[in-house]
Amino acid sequence: MSIHLHHGDLPEGVQFGASVAIDTETMGLDPHRDRLCLAQLSAGDGVCHLVQFAKGRYDAPRLKALLADPAVLKIFHFGRFDIAMLERYLGVLPRPVYCTKIASRLVRTFTDRHGLKDLVRELLGVELSKQQQSSDWGASELSDEQLRYAASDVLHLHALKEKLDTMLAREGRTELAQACFDFLPSRALLDLGGWGAEDIFAH
Repeated sequence: MSIHLHHGDLPEGVQFGASVAIDTETMGLDPHRDRLCLAQLSAGDGVCHLVQFAKGRYDAPRLKALLADPAVLKIFHFGRFDIAMLERYLGVLPRPVYCTKIASRLVRTFTDRHGLKDLVRELLGVELSKQQQSSDWGASELSDEQLRYAASDVLHLHALKEKLDTMLAREGRTELAQACFDFLPSRALLDLGGWGAEDIFAH
């Protein structure tokens, strides 16, 4: 695993190819209250780029261009939250997107364990540590443990997508999954607009 920490934006010349795995670290789970602190990105090659944001500084033109690029697939785990945070703080609604949690829920109906740690263990045979999950991501200096934790959240998403795509195709749910992924940015906008807890599709 190779980790590169950048302040404020991606450096010039960093390329991710046709798809990029993305995760975020924040001060909490309320997009209106808890600020975006870190964005992690990987091309699935064992290299992770971490972009750290100072409070109120979200210029990041190169990162924003990547998020908006229609030719680059953005792979998330529980993209609903990350997409909302990126829209709220960077002003960019990422598209097109893929979410390993949604794919898992559609195809691994034999279990209720769809967390990233469970998926990585069961599908890839890798144990992830979640020890730093609740640490202070707003600190100006992040610890080596925090950096390794943040990087680990994106390094396996490409491999997970490959496994889940095979299962989706096997069960005939590829098109249904794609329809869910296409709707996901709109679901994030509903969360930001105040419909986070309400099921607008219910009677």
